[in-house]
Amino acid sequence: MAAWQALGGDVVVKPLFGSEGRGIVRVSDADMAWRVFRTLERLQAVLYVQEFIAHPGYDLRVLVLAGRPVAAMRRYARAGWRTNVAQGGSTEPVVPSELQAALAVRAAEVVGAQVAGVDLLDAPDGRTLILEVNAVPGWRALARTTGVDIPRLMLTELVLPRLMPGSA
Repeated sequence: MAAWQALGGDVVVKPLFGSEGRGIVRVSDADMAWRVFRTLERLQAVLYVQEFIAHPGYDLRVLVLAGRPVAAMRRYARAGWRTNVAQGGSTEPVVPSELQAALAVRAAEVVGAQVAGVDLLDAPDGRTLILEVNAVPGWRALARTTGVDIPRLMLTELVLPRLMPGSA
């Protein structure tokens, strides 16, 4: 409840280990916050709480591989605020700006991820925010949207250099 209040009384609660937008809930009512957090406490759930940031109906997913951005897509929410493709969101390929690319690369570096799906959001005040760094990102929608052969890149950038040092 302290985090809920400190973050302005409008938060997104996410399971620490999850995917495809499942198990995520927005909590903006004090009574509901108490019920949600009490239930999760009893379940001994591992979760994190983020400030809810209003957005224009889309966010940006940048795939960082071995320290460089290799693909990006804009994800549009079907309805509501969740932009996950698995929740019905649609996508379009984009080339991230220099700032977006630099933020994504730095975010992956900070968490030590060789592969990361970095979710960015253009906030209403003009800032670009890092929402999340996924160390095990889903990539099928990204590959389909951008035409980038992500499994091939993972093999050539990460796996083969370890199997055959000096051959890169």
